[in-house]
Amino acid sequence: MGERIGIDFGGSKIEGVRLNPAGEVAARRRVPNPGGYDQALAAVAELVRALEAGREGACSVGVGAPGSPSPRDGLMRGANSVWLNGRPFRADLEAALRRPVRLANDANCFALSEVVDGAAAGAASAFGVIVGTGCGGGVVLGGRLVEGANGVAGEWGHTPLPWMSEDERAAGLVCWCGRLDCLERWVSGPGLEADHRRRTGVSLSAPEIAAGAEAGEATCRETLARHADRLGRGLAMVCDVIDPEVIVLGGGVSNIAAIYPAAQAALERWLFSDVCVTRIVRARHGDSSGVRGAAWLWD
Repeated sequence: MGERIGIDFGGSKIEGVRLNPAGEVAARRRVPNPGGYDQALAAVAELVRALEAGREGACSVGVGAPGSPSPRDGLMRGANSVWLNGRPFRADLEAALRRPVRLANDANCFALSEVVDGAAAGAASAFGVIVGTGCGGGVVLGGRLVEGANGVAGEWGHTPLPWMSEDERAAGLVCWCGRLDCLERWVSGPGLEADHRRRTGVSLSAPEIAAGAEAGEATCRETLARHADRLGRGLAMVCDVIDPEVIVLGGGVSNIAAIYPAAQAALERWLFSDVCVTRIVRARHGDSSGVRGAAWLWD
């Protein structure tokens, strides 16, 4: 295949890259997300035109978006940019771009990118996790993205925190999806911040909590320890089902170095096995993984 374009359709920005056949970035553009459906379609079309400027022929286009298209009718569902839900996003993109478009959940694109040429390159099985403003996941087996019969494979963020303590049950956290105690409410960046606020009465950002823990501040260290245990529990539940070789973390929380050894220890403690060879690693491509994975949807 020749050059390919990937689009990362984020809540506040839309990023696009054009990759050459070797997977190197030939062009990159980023524009604000206008926050409305028709305007966003126009923004993506203009972004693709800009990425193709100065070259002959059309590139393939893959798009990573929040939520996912329903296998029943192709309409978007589960997007936290709620104005996407119920809309035929892929079909409308194809009409605007006058070519076929492949579309997948943004966490799926992240996972695919890290398996193709990232931190999980060469792994026969991998679980990619975005732990940022939200909490998503993607499954890649044998180098191929697994979306599932219902199109929800990897949606671990909207399963409940497993093996909850009495204190955790008492919190009774209601997720934006309407369910109780979703992992997204516990292990996302806002979940980390909210836990610290509930325990201490002090409002700190996730980076501030990490900095405090590194400086030896006891309450920040305790917050990170609780967070790592919850993350490890959630990942152990995933391992009990798909047992991946590698778990790759992305998103803002993945930048907290102390999370890795603590979450690895928690995973090993909660996993239903006498051995744990699964590794938790940081994404190689960082914030670029989603847009690169969208491009790789055409591989």
